[in-house]
Amino acid sequence: MSTRDLRLARLLQLASPALPVGAFSYSQGLEAAVEAGVVRDAASAARWIGDVLEYSVAQMEAPVLLRLHAAWRKGDAAAAERWNALFLASRETAELRAETAQMGYSLARLLPELGVPSIGFEEVAFPAAFARAAAHWGIEPAEALTAYLWAWLENQAMAALKAVPLGQTEGQKILLALGARIGGAVARAATLEDDELCNFAPGLALLSARHETQYSRLFRS
Repeated sequence: MSTRDLRLARLLQLASPALPVGAFSYSQGLEAAVEAGVVRDAASAARWIGDVLEYSVAQMEAPVLLRLHAAWRKGDAAAAERWNALFLASRETAELRAETAQMGYSLARLLPELGVPSIGFEEVAFPAAFARAAAHWGIEPAEALTAYLWAWLENQAMAALKAVPLGQTEGQKILLALGARIGGAVARAATLEDDELCNFAPGLALLSARHETQYSRLFRS
């Protein structure tokens, strides 16, 4: 196997739903949006997921992952820890913070078993662990971010299938439509300066907070 093919295989492994980090148990506020009637069908699910991608993930999580990747590639653990802490602080609710910390913890524990040096932070956000693996395996930052966003989008679509609920064909149509936006999100994330990072998504924050006390739920966020 060529080096390029090996890197691709490693990238697909990182983005796979088989990665044992518990992503399937989180909806990131989508379940609360269903409960509130904001999301009720395929069209509204696609609109919700697309808005979260554009106004939250692409404006904060994506550029932070690029900075984490650059820090790990340079061997600058202090910079990686600083961006890790900033991302944890950017989570608006207890559930969203617990989600990234739990997934980061799970991936950080797995990585040494896959030959990736341990991270060593007291609390690891998921983007920090993902970027650590991608940088160690020589995966280019744009490719790593593309895979990260695809994994996020796929998990959101799967959550919509269960929570709305939607059929498999409707889920695939959402992936097809919103997957076309990933390239633009990656390009935009790469242009943002540090003081341009933004996580202003009040609707997501409010519904995520409501989910913490929602009576009946399938997901942990």
